[in-house]
This record gives sequence, structure tokens and C-alpha cells, in this order.
Amino acid sequence: MNLTKTIADEMFDSLQNGILKRWYPLVIDEEFGGYFTNVTWDWKLPKEQEKMIVTQARHVWLSSKMAAFLNDDSFEKYAWHGYKFLRAFMWDHSFGGFFQVRNRNGEFSPVEGWGEEKRTYGNAFAIYSLAALYELTKDHNALNFAKEAFNWIEEKAHDPKLGGYFQFLLRDGVPFNKESKYETKASDKPEVGFKDQNSSIHLLEAYTELYNVWKDEKLKAQLEKILVLIRDVITTKKGYMNLFFTNDWKPISFRNADEETRKEFYRLDHVSFGHDYETAFLMLETSHVLGLENDTTTLAAAKRMVDHAIANGFDNELGGFYDGGYYFKEDGPCEIIKSTKNWWAQAEGLNVLLIMSKIFPEENKYYDTFLKQWEYVDQYIIDHENGDWFEGGLDKEPQFKFGPRSHIWKCTYHTGRALMNCIKMLADYEFELYRSNEKFRKQKDEFDHFLNHWKETAAKL
Repeated sequence: MNLTKTIADEMFDSLQNGILKRWYPLVIDEEFGGYFTNVTWDWKLPKEQEKMIVTQARHVWLSSKMAAFLNDDSFEKYAWHGYKFLRAFMWDHSFGGFFQVRNRNGEFSPVEGWGEEKRTYGNAFAIYSLAALYELTKDHNALNFAKEAFNWIEEKAHDPKLGGYFQFLLRDGVPFNKESKYETKASDKPEVGFKDQNSSIHLLEAYTELYNVWKDEKLKAQLEKILVLIRDVITTKKGYMNLFFTNDWKPISFRNADEETRKEFYRLDHVSFGHDYETAFLMLETSHVLGLENDTTTLAAAKRMVDHAIANGFDNELGGFYDGGYYFKEDGPCEIIKSTKNWWAQAEGLNVLLIMSKIFPEENKYYDTFLKQWEYVDQYIIDHENGDWFEGGLDKEPQFKFGPRSHIWKCTYHTGRALMNCIKMLADYEFELYRSNEKFRKQKDEFDHFLNHWKETAAKL
């Protein structure tokens, strides 16, 4: 049995039949534009359908990528459909920038208490999607829109004094914090006043996608700064990222607080294995797109992040990466404090494990862990009966068997990217998509070039 071909076929079936054919065109909102956000476990559309910039942009990105990956023009139409909603309703035509959330028809929404506030994180995903749409279509409307959003972030959110970006912005783009007269009612209020890894890594991701199609010197300079910030400041020497920081980049920690306080502020201070190895991949992607030669510093940091997650966050018995760990003592072990296994982290794990197995083929742990991870995903995450992936592994959260298919934080971005990348790495000339789709062969060649670049760099470590 050809195990590689078997897994490639299984992944393609999960992507095409389990995900894409279930989601699209179901989530296309023909009446008001954009994409439906909320979908029940049995693929029904409830009445409430708020539209968040992150979800809307992720659908545009995924549709743009799938149009080329599958050589399917219908996905290009889905991408333009989403673009029109971003342009007409998600973008603030008075002050610039993207609203965090709108209601179904593009007006004010009370969901999550965001109101007319903006987040750098959400604006980053909009750039990510617009750059992908331009790469597909070469339509300058998409690229010019991406440039407009980039300039807005740089003008409003960038901190020229202390580096990085402010996450929380008023409608007019003015950052706010705990000392501001304005007090937010948003669900992410506990994070106000801090700089964070999550908006940083997704700016890295978005600016990388944009630089891939727009070789602007200012963009390049900012992208390099974000890469160095994440690699050398946000990421610890152990190989995990601190999550939140003061404005001058001092980590927020509740290690010396009582247990109740630590639990209360879990979202601000823990080890997020999924974010760590997702970022390892994003850093490698950024360095490669920037054209950095012999970048052993970034490769060593990425490897350390993946190794830390495998050693401390992987369930060696069943497979799957846990959601959260914690160092109660700096020189002590990393203990699991949240043993659930959310879907997106499992998807990102597949992607990065297979990538590292290609870069470091002599280290069997990467491919062995990849096989165990795919076994886990296949058994506990993929819904073979109804399609798509459960929000969390059923070994830990069996209630997700009847949980929603989609909500503002769950769509097709993580799963789609991970499966696309894995299929490119596993497919050979016998794979149907390889034989029938010239665009796929080109993408595979480009990904092979990415892998070979880092394999050559690895020889210099």
C-alpha cells in the first residue's frame, strides 16, 4: 500500500466532498451579499446572520485560493461576491478601515459588543484576502483596495515609537486603552491596552500575502520588522510565544498570582501550542517571500517552536495537540491546563508537521507525529457522516458532534489551507489533480521550491 497516496486521497476527499461541497454555495448570501456566518450541525441557516470582517475575509481568501487549486471558476465568482460586500459594507467609507462586525445587510450590529470599533486583527485578514484575490485575477481593484487598507493600518495602528501595532481602535482609527475616556463593552475587553501576538502573527501573514504581489519598499520594511519582533521578542527561548505585552513589550504574566486569578486571565497568559506552530509556518513563509537567504535564525526559531509543541503539547496516546499549557515555574515543566483539542490547531498541526518532515527528513519524529495526527483527525475531528470537521475533538468534547458548523470564528480557512498544503506535499504524478490541472502543478512546484529552500538552509544549521 502506498501510504502517501492513500493519505493524499483521503485529504482530498475531506477537502472537496467533506468541506467545499458542503459549504459552497450554501453560505453565499445572494440577497444581501457576503457570506452567511451561522450554520447548524445539519447544514441549516438560522435567522441570525451577523457578518464579521474576519469570517468574510477568510471566505474571500479561501475562494481565491481554491479557484486556482481546483481550476474551478465558480470559486472565483464566490470570491468576487465576498469582495463586493467588503467594499460596500465592511469598509468604513467615512473614516477608512474595516468595521469588526455588521449585521446581515451590512448595517450596525450589537454582536459581541464591538459596535463601530475596529481591530487591527480583522483589518489584517481583509488585506490577506484582497491580496489573494489579486494574485488570482490580476484585477487592480483588489490590489488598490489592499493598498488602501495597508496604508490605513500603518497610519492608524502602527506604533512608531515602541514598535508593533495597537489592536483596539475607535471608528476614526484612534487607539484606545484602559486610560482612555472611552470604555468598550466588547467581549474582548480584558485584552484592551495590551499588544498581542495574535494580531502580530496575522499581520505577518497578511503583509506576506500582499508583498507576494506588491513589492513595495515600505511594506517590505514593515514586514521585516514584524518578523523580527515575533521571532526575537514575542517568542521565548523555550520555543513558545508570550501572548500579551505592555506597550514597551514586557510580557504579561500571572505566574505569581493565585489560582483563581490565573484562571480568570487564562486568555492573557498561557502556552497556546496551536498558535506557536502556526507561527512557525508563517515565519518560514515570510522569510521566503522576502527573499532572505541563509536565514538560519528564522529556521532555528521555527524548529524550536514545533519541537516545543511536540514535546509538551501533543497527546502521544490518542494524537492531537492540546489547547493550553502553562509554566508554573520558569525552570519547571510545561503542564497541560486545557486538554481540549480545537479543530483549527489540529489542521495547522498537520501542515507544519509535514513541512518539517520535508525540511528535516532525517528526524523521524516529524513524519511519525504527522501520521499520528492524521489518524487522530480522521477519527475524532472529521465528521464522516455529515461532512466538515467538528469544532473540537470528540475524545474531549463529544458535545461538538451536534455543534455548529460555522460561526464568526469558524469557517474554511484553517482546514482549507492545511489540506491544500498537505496535498501539494503528498501528491505525485499519479494524483488525479496533478494530471488534470496545470495550475495545481504550478502551485506544487512553487511549494516544492519553498521546501527545498528551507532544506538547503537546514544544512547550514
